[in-house]
Amino acid sequence: MKRRDFIKTAALGVGASWLGAKPVTSLLANSARSFSATDMVTIGKTGIQTSRLAMGTGTVGVNHSSRQTALGIQGLADLLYRGYDHGLRFFDTADSYGSHPHVAAALKHVPREKVTVLTKSWARDGKQMRADIDRFRKELNSDYLDILLLHCLQGEDWNTSCRSAMDAISEAQEKGIVRAHGCSCHTLKALRVAAKEPWVQVMLSRINPIGSNMDADPDTVVATLREGKSNGKAIIGMKILGQGDMRHRQDEALKYALSLGFLDAFTIGAENTAEQDDLVRRIAAVGA
Repeated sequence: MKRRDFIKTAALGVGASWLGAKPVTSLLANSARSFSATDMVTIGKTGIQTSRLAMGTGTVGVNHSSRQTALGIQGLADLLYRGYDHGLRFFDTADSYGSHPHVAAALKHVPREKVTVLTKSWARDGKQMRADIDRFRKELNSDYLDILLLHCLQGEDWNTSCRSAMDAISEAQEKGIVRAHGCSCHTLKALRVAAKEPWVQVMLSRINPIGSNMDADPDTVVATLREGKSNGKAIIGMKILGQGDMRHRQDEALKYALSLGFLDAFTIGAENTAEQDDLVRRIAAVGA
């Protein structure tokens, strides 16, 4: 299994400070190998192997819709299937995006065991979570979920208030219905709890060099994610392009993500084939 061999010094110069330190370009150039969107990576200690780039389906994903679902079921399914055909093996979905049917349509055309499906639930108690797990499997037409996350956590006591939901996910994992679990956070307090909470196997976190749509400034978030990584959690990045705020600085954002040294993978949502191709090309170019 090929794994990223990041230089430790790259991880020390993150956040706002990296701009004034050694250029990220030189840090990448000094690494032992190049990186691409289609590299097969292992997600932390979960044993799940998938592509470095996840195909996001939730750009501005709220109220069961997103810019990707606006393509229609077949339109988004075709985009996902095309990405699979070009080496992308990671589908990022969520109940709040409304993209489960679209992902299900794409899964009809690919070997299920060769694709990683990450989804997210807003359930906060056991009964609600069990119902979501059953519904998600039906909507995705899949016997199991690869990665299930508690979505958009904000309180600093979530690991207490959501304990019954967490237990329901753990029960599903014991039955082989869920392969790995964790959370996405939308406050620094929640993120700091996630970094320490033993139950968390996967952390999905907003990270980019300008602090756009993040839980705190880049240096603070990076320090928290580094703590989570040291505690054995897988780290998957999102909002890599700042939800579009870095649309004209994509190479800078991608270099930053690749230089961090602790991201197992990251998710970005393309809205058409041209954007998908451009992302794959840019990642290969900045990671060369």
